Amino acid sequence: MKQAEFDGRGSCIRWTETPGEEPARVYVHGLGSMSAVYHAHIAARPELAGRRSLFVDLPGHGISDRPQHFGYTLQEHADALAAALDTAGLTGAELVAHSMGGAVAIVLAHRRPDLVSRLVLTEANLDATPPPTAGSSGIAAHEEDAFVDGGHARVLENVGPLWAATMRLADPRALHRSAVGLRRGSEPVMRSILEQLPIERVYLQGELSGELAGRQALEAAGVRVVTVAGAGHNVMFDHPDVFAAAVAGRC
Repeated sequence: MKQAEFDGRGSCIRWTETPGEEPARVYVHGLGSMSAVYHAHIAARPELAGRRSLFVDLPGHGISDRPQHFGYTLQEHADALAAALDTAGLTGAELVAHSMGGAVAIVLAHRRPDLVSRLVLTEANLDATPPPTAGSSGIAAHEEDAFVDGGHARVLENVGPLWAATMRLADPRALHRSAVGLRRGSEPVMRSILEQLPIERVYLQGELSGELAGRQALEAAGVRVVTVAGAGHNVMFDHPDVFAAAVAGRC
């Protein structure tokens, strides 16, 4: 396990990694998740072997610290992730990022272009105020203290066992602030950043999640959009073969 201080007060973002060639692949999880849980089985596949791989847990999640004074906005998450990559000595990394982690990765590529050479995004949040059916919307609908004092427990009962398995390890206040930050979005908004980034960009959309809004504009901007048949939001679990092929650049 490795760590980097991210807030000027001694709080650390942490990750595990496997050795290999660079450019490194940096795996970033979604809201209430953990990177290794969602991505280690992908990085271990033969077609992806031999590359340095980092599994980073964002602040408030997994093995990283969860300071109560931290804001957990997308920009703050991105800066914490930058601290991890700087400490790891990385430049030009490939970021493989899911859901909220995809939004964080987009913001990082905008703020620190030296750190990112390629994005592989899985159902990344591209717009502010996601639909009411989104997990972040349900969390952010609570007042922060109410979520900490009981809303978190109720959400865990309703999200299903897979998401609950990692969400229960996230700090409730950090989880709520992250959801609020995700609904607020970034400035410029993530979609606009993604369309303008001068790097390779792949976006995976699960067929069961419906058509990706604004797909034609993204493709016109050079984003490769791949609809994964039979997959939902968690493409890496639902169709790991296609997911691994996308990471490897074969899809």
